[in-house]
Amino acid sequence: MLIKFLKTLGYTYRRIRKRLKNAPDPTVYEQKVQEMMQLIALERKNYLKIYYADEASFSETPCIPYGWQPKGEPFSIATTQGRRWNVFGIMSNDNELFSYKTKDSIKSDFIVKSIDDFAQNPNLFPRTVIILDNARVHSSALFKRKIAEWKEQGIEIFYLPTYSPHLNRIETLWRKIKYEWMVPEDFASWDNVTSKLDDILSNTTTKYTIKFEPY
Repeated sequence: MLIKFLKTLGYTYRRIRKRLKNAPDPTVYEQKVQEMMQLIALERKNYLKIYYADEASFSETPCIPYGWQPKGEPFSIATTQGRRWNVFGIMSNDNELFSYKTKDSIKSDFIVKSIDDFAQNPNLFPRTVIILDNARVHSSALFKRKIAEWKEQGIEIFYLPTYSPHLNRIETLWRKIKYEWMVPEDFASWDNVTSKLDDILSNTTTKYTIKFEPY
């Protein structure tokens, strides 16, 4: 009866999303969004190409512990702790992905080496923009010392306003991997986790694609 009553009030049963505790400064946010929209307009005219960058972790524990199971044959996953892949990704609107995976904690030196590797791609646009947040690994002294060098290579760094992960399109990729593309069976073993993650990261332009809505 309660469920029926809630439905009559317009309620739906769905996952409750987490939100950040703090909010960005409205003035800075508006300015940054305007600058970002200018970059997007230039990308539409083929003057540059935008990539969105961020980190994510993938462990042996699934994010959604539900899946279809035959009656009388419950599927179980062994309880494990400690093992995880940390991934730094650089992704474009057309699903071109450069990913860098490590079992170690991601620090600025790893990010710098990853972008250095990304810069060696001969097919990069003459002007490329990497959009990322203000995390410590993206704003350390080591990282900032590289910005001028990358700019000489045609790669510019654009920082999002603080507390604005919704503006970073690669966040959609991480959600897709964790909540949609990886299923409980992929967590049956560490080898399964690694194999499926590698498959996804290697095939984002073919098997695993995201149709981003226009801004």
